[in-house]
Amino acid sequence: MRRASDQETQRKFSRRALLLAGVKLGLFGTLAGRLYYLQVIEAQRYSVLSEDNQFNLELLPPIRGRIFDRNGALLAANRANFRVEIVAEQTNHVERTLSALRDLVHIDDWDVKRVLRDTRRKRGFVPITVVENLTRTDISRVAVNAPYLPGIRIKVGRSRNYPFGNAAVHLTGYVAAVSEAELTGDPVLELPDFRIGKSGIEKLYDLDLRGSSGRRQVEVNALGRIIRKLPGEEGQPGRDVSLTIDVRLQTMATERLARGNSEVVSVQDPRVQDALQRGQNLSAGTNAETGIVNLDRKGRISLPESGAVVVMDVHLGDILALVSTPAFDPNLFNKGLSPKDWEFLLSHPRFPMTNKAIAGQYPPGSTFKMLVCLAALEAGVAVPNTKVFCPGYMELGDARFHCWKKHGHGKLNMTGAIEQSCDVYLYEMAKRLGIDRIANLASRFGLGEKLEVELPGERRGLVPTREWKLATRGQTWQKGETLITGIGQGFLLCTPLQLATMTARLVNGGYAVTPRLVYETDSDEPDFENLNIPAHHLNVVIEGMNKVVNGERGTARGARQKDDPFQFGGKTGSVQVKRISKAERLSGIIKNEDRPWRDRDHAMFVAFAPLDAPRYAVSVVVEHGGGGSKIAAPIARDILVETLRIDPAHVGSRSFGLDDIG
Repeated sequence: MRRASDQETQRKFSRRALLLAGVKLGLFGTLAGRLYYLQVIEAQRYSVLSEDNQFNLELLPPIRGRIFDRNGALLAANRANFRVEIVAEQTNHVERTLSALRDLVHIDDWDVKRVLRDTRRKRGFVPITVVENLTRTDISRVAVNAPYLPGIRIKVGRSRNYPFGNAAVHLTGYVAAVSEAELTGDPVLELPDFRIGKSGIEKLYDLDLRGSSGRRQVEVNALGRIIRKLPGEEGQPGRDVSLTIDVRLQTMATERLARGNSEVVSVQDPRVQDALQRGQNLSAGTNAETGIVNLDRKGRISLPESGAVVVMDVHLGDILALVSTPAFDPNLFNKGLSPKDWEFLLSHPRFPMTNKAIAGQYPPGSTFKMLVCLAALEAGVAVPNTKVFCPGYMELGDARFHCWKKHGHGKLNMTGAIEQSCDVYLYEMAKRLGIDRIANLASRFGLGEKLEVELPGERRGLVPTREWKLATRGQTWQKGETLITGIGQGFLLCTPLQLATMTARLVNGGYAVTPRLVYETDSDEPDFENLNIPAHHLNVVIEGMNKVVNGERGTARGARQKDDPFQFGGKTGSVQVKRISKAERLSGIIKNEDRPWRDRDHAMFVAFAPLDAPRYAVSVVVEHGGGGSKIAAPIARDILVETLRIDPAHVGSRSFGLDDIG
């Protein structure tokens, strides 16, 4: 019985052993079949995949094109960017290495935190930038101490450099890192150090300046570490861009506009110390960081003026200077703008990020009066000798419209009205014309429309019409609004670029010259449309502009200097930004310089030179600067003197004097 039991147990064991052997044999057979499938049947496929994983494609960023002025001076260039990187796996203690590095070069605390964060997120062999834009002295110091800085290595790349800083930033613009919203699928945009244009020429011509990227293969191991770099194809450098700007004039105009009527002195000047003792401070935006401060005529520390200047060739349309102040240093964006600096630029009360020359919109004030007179001549509602008596005001219905001169100008003809900037004369011309004829002529002279200059952000201004007011405000046009438009106020808005273009069209014989900023050396001289303005009509307003500066009663006669090497013509403008009440008129109007800055009038001036052969037009706008004759006209004069000084040969190349158009 026992024997039978043992035999049964033996049979069970044999069956189970046989079953287990069969299972093992099946598993090994399956494994062998899979290995055969992978190594024989799919061998070619996996060989290709292995090679694809072994070699990666690396993009090589292209060299960005440069920006030049008309004489070949560099406005935007590429320079060597020395940076220090750290490889975490090559140092036993990242924090200790960074501490030693900080003894040699300046590294911000937030940079240290960023590096420590990145070392935790990235693989140990991936290099991490610690600090960049170092000087050669800094790099030499790091190189000498390299044996004591494990994991630290020096790299040389390229960064954008703007030699003229804030003097040309509103022209060149600046470059900065690519944001997520700007990604287009182009892989080169995803490179960590790649920069694209954010404003100005850098933005508008970004694709041309950017060029095309190069490519090369790199051999990597299974972890992604680069083992070997293979030869590749070079990228195509970006195209250079040349501007019509003369950077000498651009720099001078920037400094002259910022100074205004103030005196530029050293921060150590006793008058500055006296002002500080009286409770004033070196407010942000004075030039205290460069050791100089603006002092006004009363010995008060003042901010640099806010405004714009445009200098333009009246026959070719070339823009020789396009200035907006205050500005900012575009090189800060290459170094890495801190949140504090960015907030300062955005919250600055005088808007340094705005290009006021093309995006600032202002009522033209009395600089618009030439167009109203020209429209009156063209419509036949007046002739040059038409006289109007100015008692200091005009009444329309139950409203009274005042002239800037309280007791009036007496009887004036058209050139006299331009010379003395009589508001009542222009009220009368506007009443005879109506808003439609004023708007029509203003549009022909470049107001109310974009001039399509080669810069992003240009504003169109506004030339009001009956239809515009009805469509936008749901109201009908009033006769009083026509009178206000006649002196360049009310709804009327224009940019400094439009004012320069208007002036150029007035003095070049009535041709619709358009401004251009990109300089093409091989282009033919442009052929502009003739506006068909009778020459004797143009002669009347030009003679009026002559008398504004050179006449005995001209509003800008104070800007004329005996030693000026030439004569020029122009027109002043003072634009109210705060309405003067009847009570203020009776009690006595507070002088501009005694009002809060934001309540002061805008100072404006348009001019041309030389007087007998106009070649250049200039427009000057000083925000809240006060009277156009006191501050804007002297700025324009100095800029015209410099324009002719640096380019005297250009003056005689194509002359259209008063005799030519009259």
